[in-house]
Order: sequence, then C-alpha cells, then structure tokens
Amino acid sequence: MNRLITSVICGLVGINTMLYADASRPKLVVGIMIDQLRTDYIEYLQNLFGEKGFNKLMKDGAFLKDVDFKVNGLDKVSGTAMIYTGGYPRHNGVTSSKVYDPNVRDMVPALQDATMIGNFTTETYSPVGLRLSTISDEIAIDGAGLAAVYSISPDPQQSIIMAGHAGTSAFWINDNTGKWATTTYYREAPSQLTQRNYSDPITSRLDTMQWKPSRPLSTYPGLPAQKRILDFKHTFPTADRSVYRMYISSPMVNTEVTDVAITCLRDLKIGSRGDAIDMLNIGYTAAPYKYVKDGDFRLELEDSYLRLDGQLSRLFDAIDKYVGLNNTLVYVASTGYYDDAVEDDAKYRTPTGYFSVKRALSLLNSYLAARYGNGDYVDTFSGGHVYLDRKQIEERKLDLKEVAEASRDFLVQMSGVSDAFTMSDIMASSLPAMEAMRLGTDPKTGGDVILEFNAGWSVVDDTKFPNETQVIRSGLVQTPVFIMGPNVEPVTIGTPVDATAVAPTVTQVLRIRSPNGSASKPLNLKK
Repeated sequence: MNRLITSVICGLVGINTMLYADASRPKLVVGIMIDQLRTDYIEYLQNLFGEKGFNKLMKDGAFLKDVDFKVNGLDKVSGTAMIYTGGYPRHNGVTSSKVYDPNVRDMVPALQDATMIGNFTTETYSPVGLRLSTISDEIAIDGAGLAAVYSISPDPQQSIIMAGHAGTSAFWINDNTGKWATTTYYREAPSQLTQRNYSDPITSRLDTMQWKPSRPLSTYPGLPAQKRILDFKHTFPTADRSVYRMYISSPMVNTEVTDVAITCLRDLKIGSRGDAIDMLNIGYTAAPYKYVKDGDFRLELEDSYLRLDGQLSRLFDAIDKYVGLNNTLVYVASTGYYDDAVEDDAKYRTPTGYFSVKRALSLLNSYLAARYGNGDYVDTFSGGHVYLDRKQIEERKLDLKEVAEASRDFLVQMSGVSDAFTMSDIMASSLPAMEAMRLGTDPKTGGDVILEFNAGWSVVDDTKFPNETQVIRSGLVQTPVFIMGPNVEPVTIGTPVDATAVAPTVTQVLRIRSPNGSASKPLNLKK
C-alpha cells in the first residue's frame, strides 16, 4: 500500500513538474525582421520614441547593439536567412536574393520553384532552396504538427524564409498588383487574409495615400537648415507602373503589415489555440527611400524610424491584448546591412566613374575568343559575379580553372575594378582578410570570377532593360537584435555578437533544439 501511495505521489509530482515546465514556456514567439535597421538611429531618436516600441525593447529585453554578419554583399533575403538558420550564406544556400540558373543562363530568385503555384500571383516560390532548418522549423517540430507558424512580409522570399520548411503559411505583397499573395507549398491560405484583397485592397487606398512628416520639422534632430524649410510629400499614384514598388519601399507598408499581423492574432487565434508554441513572423522596412528627387533622404529616414516605432507599439499592444506579452517571446533583428548609396558624387567632384557591364563582358568575350577560338564564353553578370559558359568551355575541352584565371587577370585591369578572384581563389584561401568573401559565397551558385569595385563607382548593368545601377559604397554600420520575453534578462551587450548566434540563443530560451546548421553557441540571456 505504501508503495502504491509513493508511486501515486511521485506520479503527481512528475505531472506537476511537466505542467510547470509547459507553463514556463511562451505560448507565442514573434520574430520581426526589419530591413536595414541601424543601432545608431535607434539611439539617436530614442528621446522621440514612445514608451511601447523601441524603448520597451531596450528597457525590458536583451539589446545586442552590434550584431556582426561578417559576410560581404548581404541583402534583405540573405540577411534574413542568416538570422533564421544560424548559418552563413555559404552553407544555408541563400547568398543573395538572386542566384544563377544554368538552365536559363540568367539570374533567378533564390527560392524560385517552378513546381509550385502562386495564389494571387504568377510568382512560384518555396523554401526548397534553403538548405538548413530554421527557428520556425524547430518550433513546428517541437509542436509535433500542432504549432501554427505564419509569416507576413512585403517581400516574398523573406516571408518564405521566416515561415521555413514546416510553416503553416507565408504571405507577401505582389509588387505588380498590390495583392497579398502566397504559394501552394504551404498547406493553408486562410480566408481571413485572402479576403483582404477584396474587402480592403491596397490598390483602393494608394491614390489618396500621402507620406508627409509625422511631426513638426523643427523636432527632427541633426538636419541642415535647408531640410527644415520645406517638408516632403510622397504620393503613390496608381497610374505609375512602379507604384507598388514605391509603396513597398516606404514606411507606409509597415502599417499594412501590422494590420495583417493583428488580423492573425485576432482572427486566427495565433498564440491562444492550444498547448503548442505558435509563431508569427513579421517583416518591416527601415531602408532609405530611394525615390526622393534630390537623393537626400535624411528627413524621410528619421520619419521612417518614428513611424516604425508607432507600428511596434501597435503590434505589442495587440500581442498583449490577444495573447499577453508575459506569454510571448519577441525578437527583433536587422537584416545586417545598410544601402544608402545614391549617384551624387560626381556633382561634388569626389572620385567616381561608371563601369559598364555590357562593355566589360563584350571585351572579356573578345579576349577569350582571341585566346581560345571564336565562341561565346560569357553567360551573365550579377552582384560582381561573372558567370562563364561552362558548356562552351567543356565542348572545347578547355580547362575551366585556366579560363577563369585568364578572365580574372583580364578583368582586374579594367578601370573601376579594385580586385578580382576566381572561385578557386576564394575557397582555397585561409587568409582572415578573405573570410567575409568565403563565408558569403556558395561555390554551387557563385560566379567563376568575382569582382570588387572602387568605392564611389557606379556599376551599370546595361545588359538589362531598364538598366540597373549599383553605387559602390563601403561603410559598415552597427545593426541590432532585441530579444524580449519573460525568461530573458534585460541587458545591453555592446561587444560584437556573431549573427549566427541569434538563432541558437532564441531556441535555447525556448528550450528546443537549435537549427541544424547553427554555426555559433547560444548566448546566456536567461534570468
């Protein structure tokens, strides 16, 4: 009898322990990626923020002030992949928003998948190109299929990376129609979200939408006198073919994203459905607005941060209302880069120049033809990567390494090119100076020759219509991560933290396993 009583008591203790463990885990995880978010702007504008947005994150959460992504050539998509997988681009498969497809001999979206069908879009995407598991995947696996994992972002590939392989649904804004879109890869396309395309479509609001300063000009700090005379006014006329791209690039889109996120919390009951941890992923923008007429977007950028602070406040209030912030783990991360380059150097007589991609590839092909015989040896160019026609080289029984080295030695002599490397150069090097390029380059999808350009030069890809111009500017900035939750110690960490440590740190707080390709140990942020 005593043994029976002892067994029952032990069983009850075990049950209570399990219940306590479940109760100590959050009901909801909210992952927020903010494109090009900068630490210095958050600190600079801190006194103008309210108490429920950035200031709440700094007060109640762990504030990692200097998250180091280490790699060159980051963009919104590759930066998001690093945060969510904990792996470098070389390993996670997403080195940039576009990768080379030898079948079409051109660049295609990194997550393009022709086997899928788009809803409210002709775009076809899936996370198949993402080689590592994500925070979202590990939450879904922990929930044994019961967890709901949703993703909302203006950008399709960012939304899909955040939803992961095992997510429930991923939505984004079609930049040709303004409709919220998704892919048949995911099992759900909730009517509460798709109906928004009919009941309150973005296109019905754009013609009357205006972006103007949200406060008196005199209250914006650090601006020159001429920026305090006239305020700005940006409109979004639907007659403009670029209107949706303009809208998605502006802070006005953050309001739309918050509205849809609140719909998920309220109508889909994310975080309040059952015992499994649910996840809501959100993509915002704090990027410079490149559609300004004079190239000076300082006032717009400050206003973007102030508006973004208001959207974070709205979101946190909604989380508290429908789930409870005390039941929620929130992390906010930058995409790890900043692109403020505009073509204004020439008028101030700073050193500059134009590198024509079309001319460079034509000269390279002529050089290779003179050396190896007539033929088309060059496929395409993207992001500093030159792709050779490997089929042509193979048919001529040429050595690819030799042709790549000859191309490198020819291209490095061109005006505007500061250095050139073959893929073999990068992969074989163990020099610390080459680490950023090595970690950010995938030999499976990278070019045969990789170019670096002089700062201040404009790389004009005139093989495309319209031309695409990239202004080279080398300027690193501090980018932050915030982690806030009931089990996280409020702390400010000023020393550099590797970006690949974010994913294992979040999963450690949740007491679930890390993504399978995490390259760093987790930080100890527990109370």
